[in-house]
Amino acid sequence: MRLFVTGATGYVGSRLVCALLAAGHDVVVTSRQPETLRRFSWYDAVTAVQMDADDPESAHDAVQSAGPVDVLYYLVHGIGQDDFDDADVRAANNVALAARDASVGRIVYLGGFVPDVDRSRLSAHLRSRADAADALNIPGGPELVWLRAAVILGAGSTSFEIIRYVADRLAVIPEPSWTRNPMDPISIRDVIHYLSAVADPGFPAGAYDIAGPDVGVRYGEVLAEYLRAIGQPRLRLPMPYVSTRLVGKVAGRIVPVPTSLTEDLVTSLNQPMAASEHSIRELVPALPGGLTPMDKAIAASVSTPAPRPVCDLANLHHLADSDPAWAGGDLMRVRRIVGSTLSSTGQLARSMVSLLTG
Repeated sequence: MRLFVTGATGYVGSRLVCALLAAGHDVVVTSRQPETLRRFSWYDAVTAVQMDADDPESAHDAVQSAGPVDVLYYLVHGIGQDDFDDADVRAANNVALAARDASVGRIVYLGGFVPDVDRSRLSAHLRSRADAADALNIPGGPELVWLRAAVILGAGSTSFEIIRYVADRLAVIPEPSWTRNPMDPISIRDVIHYLSAVADPGFPAGAYDIAGPDVGVRYGEVLAEYLRAIGQPRLRLPMPYVSTRLVGKVAGRIVPVPTSLTEDLVTSLNQPMAASEHSIRELVPALPGGLTPMDKAIAASVSTPAPRPVCDLANLHHLADSDPAWAGGDLMRVRRIVGSTLSSTGQLARSMVSLLTG
């Protein structure tokens, strides 16, 4: 099929492109600045088009220029930016209208779980993910497959990296009461598997929760599993009356993940994020070995070797060289900085030798 991937520069999108190419699909990717896509190892195997989802004319021209498209993946999210919630809805609507005008058959959207409460009670992050789904599902437009997930486990995943840095950098970790809220994490391996599978036109449109095999997981248990994986004990201090907003502001100053992004994500933790149904498991067979347990996903993420090109990863939980510079933990960041410095120094030395010797 011919598949159109928005958000291909993100954590999930960059790995999805590899999976789609490996399956033999023809892949179109978008960026506001297509030249920036060259840092991805799949660049020469895809068709790159310029698109600004915030601009309806740009979205329309991009989808039209891609030729006949079977499925459009919508992986765009402006979290961490000013007024991202309203911008997300406008961008989703722009892309949905462009897809309708180009006769795209299906949109696949990756969003978050939507707790069974009035949307006005949700954080801006969770509310915007639900509102974006509504904006993608327009009359006469493509059918929508909405996959809903909570924390995605893998080195380079923003949520996982926040957990990593909080655990690594704090000798005493506060545990507010909301860390006992239910939360069903999912491995990046299983996310990519589901995203790839639902492009099949035989897969019924609709909304589906996706989660790993662990039952009864709570927010605090993901942190505890990470501490077990790194073998570093921490004092965990109950602090029942601390809000997610306050923790988000503090975490935003502790971790190297962009501050506003950290604040928005942590603020969303005041609601349970557990799957309400598992019907997709009856429609999409699991990969060999079944769904990935939390402990295995975290262990693989922690043991990531030096970053490699995204399509050459030995394990999807490992860090790619195209992931953000802040990803991978403090030791990995130092290794990357040193490696980059040595590479630059070597290049400078070679240039000097070339200049001197003619």
